Amino acid sequence: MTEIIDLAFPFLALLTFVVVPLYAWIQRGRTFAMFSAVVMALSLVGAWAVHIRLPLWLQGGELRFAQVAMTYGMAAAAWHYAHLVRARMRGRLFRWTVSVPGQTFIASSFLATFWMLILAFLRAPFWFFDAHDAQAFLAPLDGVPYVVGVLAACVSARPLAEIVHLDLAREGPVNFGRLHHTRSRGRPATKRDSGPRPLRVVQITDPHLGSWQPIDRLRTLVEDLVSHDPDLVLLTGDFLTMESNATPGALAAALAPLRQLPGRCYAIFGNHDHEAPDEVRQGLAANGVRLLMDEGCIHQSPIGPIQIIGADYTRHQRTEHLAKLMETFPARPGHLRLLLLHDPSAFHDLPDDAVDLVFSGHTHGGQVGLVSLGLDWTVLSRSRWPDHGLFARGRSRLYVHRGTGFYGFPLRLGVPGEASVMEITWPGGGWDSMERERA
Repeated sequence: MTEIIDLAFPFLALLTFVVVPLYAWIQRGRTFAMFSAVVMALSLVGAWAVHIRLPLWLQGGELRFAQVAMTYGMAAAAWHYAHLVRARMRGRLFRWTVSVPGQTFIASSFLATFWMLILAFLRAPFWFFDAHDAQAFLAPLDGVPYVVGVLAACVSARPLAEIVHLDLAREGPVNFGRLHHTRSRGRPATKRDSGPRPLRVVQITDPHLGSWQPIDRLRTLVEDLVSHDPDLVLLTGDFLTMESNATPGALAAALAPLRQLPGRCYAIFGNHDHEAPDEVRQGLAANGVRLLMDEGCIHQSPIGPIQIIGADYTRHQRTEHLAKLMETFPARPGHLRLLLLHDPSAFHDLPDDAVDLVFSGHTHGGQVGLVSLGLDWTVLSRSRWPDHGLFARGRSRLYVHRGTGFYGFPLRLGVPGEASVMEITWPGGGWDSMERERA
């Protein structure tokens, strides 16, 4: 029995690395086969290295438990990726016994590949000097990626409910930069004793309906957001995954609570929505959501008229694309001017002072960072992609939502998803009136 346990993981890992990409090639084509082969290769190297070293720091029952757990994780990952070859939404039992442990294992093993390389450099001097005690002391560090992977899966599972307060009357920097804004927990007040009435907005972005975001969970989240009675619901793309792409009616069922807010819901496409455009269109239309594909409209709200412009997702010639869109739908005096733009990096291509506020998603908040500790830093903080929160350049503001879900690996670490209600203060009358008031 002991020998079987020792050999089960390496045998299953090798079998998975060969069979799953081959099955994907035969049934789905070269692209997904290459994708699965790369994912498996980058993950299984680390998993194999950790498995080989388990006896160096675990003994007896603890060793057997770890070996069995890794073997189960490997089996679940193989089954999950084989299921993606003919992807569709699955039931709760499959999600919790296959998809969740399988994807958590792959994510952890992916981290382990790079972690073991780092540890190899740290251990090299002790190998050279044959320092057995030091090597034994460092051996338990092999398990860090799997602890991190489980923690990341827990953070990834639930978005954080917040109230976000945005004041559009504040001056923005000449050059692009992050702006301070406040967040709080709880429910927004139904009335304000003094001051201007805020515009209440719910943004839903990157829900990625799939194994980590099943229909019932997304529907419950949307239902809770709708209960805040927002003035606007803005959906900024990336609704589906491979599983939901191939499950007709899944998005329509998940967004059903939006039917309670007729005339208040607007959406755009993200990059993944072009993989199944008809399914996304039907899911939005079934719930009265207006899709803006390089289109604009006027929405009458309690704070006055709002001009909403929706930009379709594009990778190329974004400067020309956005300039033409702004020219086609010029600013209207006295209207708050909003732009829905899936990828926040396109904000850099937007003409100066073109809109009052841009709503974006796409980055998932950076996915890895220190947001849970109250800090803004993420792995994207120094990149071209604005990661999360409020930014500005001149008179234009950009709000980057951390996303309702994620695609693929459950690797939100220190950056929880977002299920926020925004309260936006706008003095009204457009920017020209605001400047006259200051003068």
